[in-house]
Amino acid sequence: MIIPTQRAVLLAAAAAPMALVLGVIQPSGWLAAVAWVAAVCVLTALDGVMAPMIRERDLALAVPGSVEVGARLDLKPGDAFDYAAEATAPLDAAEGPTAFTAARRGTATVERLWARVAGPLGLAWRQKSRAVDAKVIVTPDLAPVRDQGMRQFMRSRQFGTRIRPDSGDGTEFQSLTDFQPGMERRAIDWKASARRYSLLAREYRTERDNSVVFAVDCGRAMSEPVDGLPRVDRAVSAALLAAFVALKSGDRVRLFGFAARPNADSGSVTGSSGFATLHRTAAEIDYGTQESNYTLSLVSLDQRLQRRSLVILFTEFTDPTAAELMIAAAARMLKRHRVLFVLFHDTELDSILDARPESADDVIRANVAHALIRERRIVIERLRRMGMDVLEAAPGDLALALAERYVRDRERP
Repeated sequence: MIIPTQRAVLLAAAAAPMALVLGVIQPSGWLAAVAWVAAVCVLTALDGVMAPMIRERDLALAVPGSVEVGARLDLKPGDAFDYAAEATAPLDAAEGPTAFTAARRGTATVERLWARVAGPLGLAWRQKSRAVDAKVIVTPDLAPVRDQGMRQFMRSRQFGTRIRPDSGDGTEFQSLTDFQPGMERRAIDWKASARRYSLLAREYRTERDNSVVFAVDCGRAMSEPVDGLPRVDRAVSAALLAAFVALKSGDRVRLFGFAARPNADSGSVTGSSGFATLHRTAAEIDYGTQESNYTLSLVSLDQRLQRRSLVILFTEFTDPTAAELMIAAAARMLKRHRVLFVLFHDTELDSILDARPESADDVIRANVAHALIRERRIVIERLRRMGMDVLEAAPGDLALALAERYVRDRERP
């Protein structure tokens, strides 16, 4: 395809004032402007014909299969021509027509690539395009997971290793041994010590191959921001950090995402190599606009689990009706599995409640915030009374709090 350049358009447009001036001076002089336009068109066509040919191999584009959030992606295949590319969200345009920035998690599509080259006179572009339709998975940034996860794992492995490396590390009873300095006092078996007239302590075998499921709600409530970042993004980051520690500890891990229906499932993975599968699955957990269907999603998850598991559920409830449906679905999960609810402190409600009122509207907002927080406390207390664990932390502290909670509960005898 041959298209005129800006120079050709300006030269052709110059014929209008030329025709006006010549028409005033000589009535038949406007024909010179017509000849001018015709000459510009002919030269533009010839310039386009003389422009270098664009071959199919010049439009060959190597699109990466995945990039991390915040990464810059330049799709320019070479320097011989001017290129432009079209891509869908979550890739945002950066500097240049082929440069993009991965703004958020998800799957982007590079739809089409254009290439063009100017003729020797600069009057015409020779342009060619082709459909690409390549998928680019935007995955979470792994740098914090690698750094914090390895640090947390090393802390858990070094705890109590100076005297007895395996003391208190696990939940399955193994044997009795003489109590030694460095052991925890709660490990003392007082009845056996009374019979032997010496302090005896219980030793526990380190458990491996536990099943841990990270279920991330990505419905409407979780897609809303808290402290400037969507809850679902914070939940995915926290899940990956805890999953990294769990895989390093020898457990089986599964990442499950749901909204109105299940939309992402990694399956059970083990070992450090399995983290790549979790990383790819995390990109499939998108931002939902519908209410979460706890009944369908959690029943579906329960059917996929073949053994008793620790189900860590990241969610948010905004009204008593949604909370009732959530509690009913979780109660069914509790019959076979252990359930841990992970919730974010609503810093916005806290700030409204703590702010000094300046007007009647401020008083009304504070009363509404107090009612919402009270309903939230009631739901959390009901979950705990039913035998479920609840972890609630500030948005910025949740990832490390969850990793520490996992390590503490795993090593608790």
